[in-house]
Amino acid sequence: MKQTEELVMSEELVMSQEEDNISLTRRINQLKQEKKAVILAHNYQRPEVLDVADIQGDSLELSRAAAKTEARVIVFCGVRFMAETASILCPDKAVLLPEIEAGCPLANYITVDQLLAMRQKYPDATVVCYVNSSAEVKAASDICCTSANAVRVVNSLTEAKQVLMVPDKNLALYVSRHTDKQIIPWEGGCPAHCQLGVEEVLHMKVLYPEAKFIAHPECNPQVLEMADCVTSTSGMLRYVDQCKAKEFIVGTEEGMAYVLHMAFPDKIFYRFPHSMICQDMKRVTLTSIVDALGKKQYVVNVSDEIRKPAMDCLSKMMNIG
Repeated sequence: MKQTEELVMSEELVMSQEEDNISLTRRINQLKQEKKAVILAHNYQRPEVLDVADIQGDSLELSRAAAKTEARVIVFCGVRFMAETASILCPDKAVLLPEIEAGCPLANYITVDQLLAMRQKYPDATVVCYVNSSAEVKAASDICCTSANAVRVVNSLTEAKQVLMVPDKNLALYVSRHTDKQIIPWEGGCPAHCQLGVEEVLHMKVLYPEAKFIAHPECNPQVLEMADCVTSTSGMLRYVDQCKAKEFIVGTEEGMAYVLHMAFPDKIFYRFPHSMICQDMKRVTLTSIVDALGKKQYVVNVSDEIRKPAMDCLSKMMNIG
């Protein structure tokens, strides 16, 4: 009897949450029209947040979307460095970050002072800055990159023989396998990706022997060696689309499994038992989006002193693609 009551209560809670989400979604759509706003959401966001987004994607896709949008207001459902990037690219627009505490542990691995000290140590090195970094660090770098174009960016530097890549060590090590340039990696990493170990991958491969393992380059090198495909989240969508396999083990933040399932409902996507979760990405909720739009709160601005050199860093990357 007790189990039955608990099941009924659980179902009631789910129904109540669904009703709340419908009501909040209606309010968001109303506010978007009133404020002439566009909602951008990274692939790692909550499912209900992704569902209300006008544009969803990875860092590169969202950077391009921010640069092209004609909306007056950008609501960036992501973490702070993403909102800063939108502000750099769109200084004439109001960029709102729904959760002001949504930061990035990877971006926190490097400060501009640390980067400047390293530039003195390697004066001949070209600095390639992963987009997962602060506006100040971008401004002190030579060119930006994302996980989708890091290899292309590094190989485009025809005059560079030595490249300092900050702040993700695993991405730098991955790039080093695809270039003849000397790569100097920074000692930083994404907690969600770094926690994935070889044993967990082996376990999943035994459980699902027909599944292809797709992994993000922020994972450890030993894990990447086991992958059928190493790519960004946008690259995962392309790979699954072109692959004949019906089952996939998803080696990135758990939100990507939902994105893949919605894009390819006829295929199966497995998450790891110990889910790879970015707690900062999950801070954004429908309620915080309503508050951001309704109160125009948590505006992210980048000063011109920082914006101009950071814009140069981003523009060089976007010209490469």
